[in-house]
Amino acid sequence: MVRRYRNEVDMGLKTLLRGRRFTIGSWISLYNNSIAEIMAQSGFDWLAVDMEHSSITLDQAQNLIQVIDLSGIAALVRVGENDPALIKRVMDAGADGVIVPMVNTAEEAEMAVRAVRYPPVGKRSVGLARAQGYGQTFEKYRRWAGKESVTIVQIEHREAIENLGDILAVDGVDGSIIGPYDLSGSFGYPGEFARPEVKRALERYESVCRKMKKPMGYHAVQPDPKAILSLAKRGYTFLAAGVDMLYLGNTCRDMVKAIKG
Repeated sequence: MVRRYRNEVDMGLKTLLRGRRFTIGSWISLYNNSIAEIMAQSGFDWLAVDMEHSSITLDQAQNLIQVIDLSGIAALVRVGENDPALIKRVMDAGADGVIVPMVNTAEEAEMAVRAVRYPPVGKRSVGLARAQGYGQTFEKYRRWAGKESVTIVQIEHREAIENLGDILAVDGVDGSIIGPYDLSGSFGYPGEFARPEVKRALERYESVCRKMKKPMGYHAVQPDPKAILSLAKRGYTFLAAGVDMLYLGNTCRDMVKAIKG
């Protein structure tokens, strides 16, 4: 874990989240080390490897984590489900933390936190893998994991909005991030973000986060700078901007359109 122990005075992602400092990240859904390296060297503060809506395997996720880690930014993994076995394995692969989808209750948030943390705080079992220096730096990693590992809960259902205060109050939840497509889908209108019900849900999310002094997060799936800056002005500090496939596809289409047009 070169980056993690190279400079102990560097401000980690957990500290930035706690202070509600602005960070910008993005999503990786394509398994290609060069794509991960290009994005990691583009100025993002963190990147999330998506294992929920992609074909990325655990072995491939570790390769992407290595590339991101060695590029000097935080590597998160959006796991496919709130599964302690999967969370443990991506943490052992060297992730700085996890984004856990569809967390709708405080109990589910507690389950995610326990999967990331070692006893006595959590229930994560101990193994020696990449995160632990392949057995050479377990004590360093144990101290790091207790202080700096990150648990982000994804708020993407109307039930989660109703239970938001209890979810954010769970000790060990470092932040949350809105999944706009599933949140709108939980009201019966997937992708229709302008619906009054969806707008009211976001307003409640923002109100609760402000009241509890918790960082607000949002995955702006379309890489639109104006929309992302608008979210920042509303107080969102943990922002995911776009996804690799859209950066690639949009640029290609714009280029072809400009030439043929």
